[in-house]
Amino acid sequence: MTTETPAAPVSARTPTLQTKLPAVGTTIFTVMSALAAEHNAVNLGQGFPDFECDPALVAAVTDAMTRGLNQYPPMTGVPVLRQAVADKLLKLHGRSYDANSEITITAGATQAIITAILAVVHAGDEVIVLEPCYDSYVPNIELAGGVAVRVPLTPGSFRPDFDLIAGAITAKTRAIIINSPHNPSATAWTHSDMLRLQEILAPTDVLLVSDEVYEHMVFDAEQGRQHESAARFPGLAARAFIVSSFGKTYHVTGWKVGYVAAPAALTAEFRKVHQFNVFTVNTPVQHGLAAYMADASPYLGLPAFYQRKRDLFRAGLAGTRFKLMPSEGSYFQCVDISGVSDLNEADFCKWLTTEIGVAAIPLSAFYGHGFDQRVVRFCFAKKDETLNLALERLSRL
Repeated sequence: MTTETPAAPVSARTPTLQTKLPAVGTTIFTVMSALAAEHNAVNLGQGFPDFECDPALVAAVTDAMTRGLNQYPPMTGVPVLRQAVADKLLKLHGRSYDANSEITITAGATQAIITAILAVVHAGDEVIVLEPCYDSYVPNIELAGGVAVRVPLTPGSFRPDFDLIAGAITAKTRAIIINSPHNPSATAWTHSDMLRLQEILAPTDVLLVSDEVYEHMVFDAEQGRQHESAARFPGLAARAFIVSSFGKTYHVTGWKVGYVAAPAALTAEFRKVHQFNVFTVNTPVQHGLAAYMADASPYLGLPAFYQRKRDLFRAGLAGTRFKLMPSEGSYFQCVDISGVSDLNEADFCKWLTTEIGVAAIPLSAFYGHGFDQRVVRFCFAKKDETLNLALERLSRL
């Protein structure tokens, strides 16, 4: 009889990684939402509604499920939804996109943006971002091996400085990302802004990623303001990935469904990446959205819906020492805190959450180097009673 030699103990060791995103930690949104929950504060920090979507939309998705539409859809998105998107873009912006070769359904706008960046940015390519900007842009560029070139929007007004933009374009520039209506500042690009961008990009091969997730939240139509989609401008549309979000439009941010419209040649490259980082998107939700889009009134009525909330919130803030900044679009309101506190933005937001019971987001979180201009952002995509409770607490300021 042989006796086996006991095996030597195996060392359980997690290999050390070299991070691809050394500057990335826990996002300010996670931090402030956790702080708000801890102190039972009204959370006007993170940008999502606290009210339900239209029950008819839920019914449309439920109907798709019960009809057995629960298996993989086409990689590019179900045809009926792609056609609905193409029809909407033609109706609203006069740009004809082929539903088969130029519209792709994505797992939200964030996935759409990183997929576009991965599809076109090579190691060493430069991509211009306009700060302050949504926090996924720069990590997306870095994951693709690109270099983010930060160009500031004009402090205070947050308007594009086209001399700075033009000056940032080099032989290495592969793309520029714009966002209108803008998160976090709530400004909206004008017709002349888009014409100027078109003029600057015309002699170049620079691509455009146009983040238009708040496309249906542009206010003050009586003043002639409207959403100026890149689709409206031939010179931009020909080089643009236009990104939008059903979650933002229909109050279902957790569904994570969006779309990208782009010329066929750009879409072909986009889909090469899309099929391997997501492949496809929730089937019954796609069918439900397509059925719901047959009625345009929900998105056509969205500007008035959110403008009323904006006006309610602004009227309440007018009685405080905050200095109100313009809110031209999106569902955000920025305020200057200089007349309220000497604290920096981040410390003020923590103080506001813990002591006043209302959570906001510092604009410095949207800058790579934490530029602090004494401005914070509130989200008014909330029930009226939520906004009124927040205003009651803020009235002490």
